[in-house]
Amino acid sequence: MSWEQFVEVLVGRERYALPILEVHEIIRMQEITELPNSSQDVIGVTNLRGQIIPVVSVRQRFRMPDIEPTKSTRIVVVNHEQGAVGMIVDGVSQVVTFDDIQSAPESGRGDNVQFLRGMARNGETLVSILNLGLLLQESFS
Repeated sequence: MSWEQFVEVLVGRERYALPILEVHEIIRMQEITELPNSSQDVIGVTNLRGQIIPVVSVRQRFRMPDIEPTKSTRIVVVNHEQGAVGMIVDGVSQVVTFDDIQSAPESGRGDNVQFLRGMARNGETLVSILNLGLLLQESFS
């Protein structure tokens, strides 16, 4: 039986999973400096222990309305082709292991289905597994 571990994150009322091997760390929301003339999804940069990293809003990427950060808001720092990238999510739920990952649907609600690698079940809840390469591709192309 093959299995993979993921970090389950919350965006709106939906649950998404990021491959744990691509997650560098999870930090609390911190000050973000805006960048002029950057892609709409890259909201700015932040200083992570002396390293300047770009920060992307997953809500904006999914064309969802922005909300004010809460105590649960987190920046998930992932390893991307160009280096570390921070992704703002509404919350981080848990580390999960899936042993039955099914293909993502060809179509679904909104355009976000294009960013999915697959779907899995965590108890009674369906979790969408994100394809980070596709999710971040337009932000940095």
